[in-house]
Amino acid sequence: QAQLVESGGGLVQAGGSLRLSCAASGSFFSNNNIDWYRQLPGKQRELVATFSSRGNIDYADSVKGRFTISRDNAKNTVYLQINSLKPEDTAVYYCNADLTYCAGTTCFTRNYWGQGTQVTVSS
Repeated sequence: QAQLVESGGGLVQAGGSLRLSCAASGSFFSNNNIDWYRQLPGKQRELVATFSSRGNIDYADSVKGRFTISRDNAKNTVYLQINSLKPEDTAVYYCNADLTYCAGTTCFTRNYWGQGTQVTVSS
């Protein structure tokens, strides 16, 4: 079964770092964008980082200089390195990507969300 599996969240003090992982299980990343989103308490989900199909990387202004998105194709995993964490970074972080999975000789591509991983930053 194709899915995105996230890990790496936790409780950290302000100024600390975390590395979030998003692994494609039972499938592989198609040649489309891979995005990290976050949802702050009581807010809508917002895009924070994109790894485009052309290999271009973009970040929301609020996280530039502190967040780094990367991918390891051999491990079928995308990472989000978060440094200099602030209390306002407290949120549930989600990855989103198109995954391709094959059943016999037929392959399918569809969009998936990870289950989310909680990041809590204490002041």
